[in-house]
Amino acid sequence: MPRFIHSGLVTLLVACCLPLVAHGASNADIEPAAAESSATPAVPDPRIGPLLKAHGTPFTIDDDGDYRILVDLGDDRTQIVWVRSVVHETGEQRIREVWTYGYRSDERRIPATVANRLLSENFDLILGAWARSEGNAVLVLKIPADADADTLNEAIDLAASIGDRMEKQLVSGDEL
Repeated sequence: MPRFIHSGLVTLLVACCLPLVAHGASNADIEPAAAESSATPAVPDPRIGPLLKAHGTPFTIDDDGDYRILVDLGDDRTQIVWVRSVVHETGEQRIREVWTYGYRSDERRIPATVANRLLSENFDLILGAWARSEGNAVLVLKIPADADADTLNEAIDLAASIGDRMEKQLVSGDEL
């Protein structure tokens, strides 16, 4: 997953320039990867749980300490969204990531047509961008780490709807 290195420039470049996606795994097979940063806590950020509970959002906590939410989109469609416990700092800002996947490739290689589609999608996204994580494409929304319950809920819903829309376009199914 993209990580800030002091100034956050690396994450910005990854999020904007590496829109790679993947397809074909079940919900249980996919989790944000902690191996990419030793800064990933194994304990959840205690500020997130109460915000999720304020909206009645059910969640589990994964092995990385991230909040895993299965969003029901209706019509027998679901989308997994993660609220990351890691907080990135850029001097003046504290940022939290909200993740979802849109496509997975068993070859861990993204066809050029798919990558180009995601670059086009990135241009139109307001709050996030498609990025690469361990051969998968993830939509990464970045919100203030101290966002209130309404802002966090909006980011979760937005991530789920954008991720599901991209999944329908790219794999014609509900895999995530």
